[in-house]
Amino acid sequence: MEAGSHKVECQTVKDRLLDAIGCIRDPERPSTLEELGVISEDSVTVTKTNKGYNVLVLWEPTAPHCSFANNIGLSMIYKIKEELSDLNLKVDIILKPGSHITKDEIDKQVNDKERVAAAFENPLVIEMIKEVTDTLSQH
Repeated sequence: MEAGSHKVECQTVKDRLLDAIGCIRDPERPSTLEELGVISEDSVTVTKTNKGYNVLVLWEPTAPHCSFANNIGLSMIYKIKEELSDLNLKVDIILKPGSHITKDEIDKQVNDKERVAAAFENPLVIEMIKEVTDTLSQH
């Protein structure tokens, strides 16, 4: 019974997370990350821990040289923090192997708490994030 309830909890967290990041718009296209196949239900793994949940988002940019990959990763972190703040999450946002020419650099930037905090203090970064995450401006 307990394992089943963990599975339901993890699926609920996964659904909430996909709702949060799936609607992020690509900075170069009028489509969302979900519409472009950048993320999908299969891209997200959630596991229950004693302290909360571990989340892994494996994503694939639209091109291996995508110049906005870092911004997209930061936008995902921002939306997860904003919309799932009630949960204790350990989140890793990782590019799929071979999907980007600077995969290791982007993964390091997006998953480093200090770098992310510094980026979120930059008004230009926040402005860019709000442009691609503001669901009101999508319609």
